[in-house]
Amino acid sequence: MKSLIAFPAAARNVALLIARVILGTVLIAHGVQKFSEWTLAGTGAAFAQMGVPAPQLSATVAAFIELVGGILLLVGAFSAIAGLIVALEMAGAAVIVHLSGGVFVAANGWELVGVIAAAALAVGVAGAGRYSVDAMILGRSAGVAAETRELQPVGN
Repeated sequence: MKSLIAFPAAARNVALLIARVILGTVLIAHGVQKFSEWTLAGTGAAFAQMGVPAPQLSATVAAFIELVGGILLLVGAFSAIAGLIVALEMAGAAVIVHLSGGVFVAANGWELVGVIAAAALAVGVAGAGRYSVDAMILGRSAGVAAETRELQPVGN
């Protein structure tokens, strides 16, 4: 794979670690908020007002995906599956609730769920990197797919 800048594998792994920790922390916070601060009943009622189908079930599923998916992404376990499931949940939230609000979150827009979806998709596709449970269990194959071959600058 060609790149304008060739980053060493260690830099890519640290970048994935930072992305996973931040993404996981944000997801865990939102999952805990739905379970405890708002409660599932309160989240379901809010979902009903937003026009979310099967609001009580959707609230429970969303809270579970955010909490468990956040934990899995934070530690880098089952990152491909967790990343893709979180990305799908956030894409659903964008389409069902946030598109009509435009881009900005202040107007209930899609920017937050869009960024979370993109980050989760990136981790799901790229892998959790070397500093992850996936790498501890599966070895090098769990890291970035291109880790076994260094990226070369364009023109080489």
